[in-house]
Amino acid sequence: MAGSRDIHDAAVLQSDPSLHDRSHFMDLALREAKKALATGEVPIGALLVSAKGEVIASDHNRPISSCDPSAHAEILVIREAARLLSNYRLPNTTLYVTVEPCVMCMGAVIHARIETVVFGASEPRWGAAGSLYDFTANTGLNHRPAVISGVREDACKTLLQSFFKEKRRRDIL
Repeated sequence: MAGSRDIHDAAVLQSDPSLHDRSHFMDLALREAKKALATGEVPIGALLVSAKGEVIASDHNRPISSCDPSAHAEILVIREAARLLSNYRLPNTTLYVTVEPCVMCMGAVIHARIETVVFGASEPRWGAAGSLYDFTANTGLNHRPAVISGVREDACKTLLQSFFKEKRRRDIL
């Protein structure tokens, strides 16, 4: 899956922003990821974008600082967007996240009826959008978001790998 442009729903591709727009939004998610990095959190950032291309909410990982295992960037963005829109359903939106969502986050995406998930780096240990699991291929679920992977993949992967490399170095010293 690495480096691919995986589209689970061709109809969504036609209404999805261009590659240039996807890169722009992923750059904003990378900015959020760097905020997480600055606070010692795993550097993952996310944002939710309306069909009109407006950023509804953006955030970064906070499970350590908030003592909340569910405080992943995606969950925080979904919560804020739902609050701002006064609706627990978020149709016609696109979630941009620097790393492939985990099982918990893909579950929230499905419950929120988010139309498209765009991510940068695959997550072979936790990913639920095609790497370890593929929730979007499960026909038993009532919603199947489209997935676009590999947007700004190198930048997303490098940020994450650098974080863990430095963490291992510090843990050894």
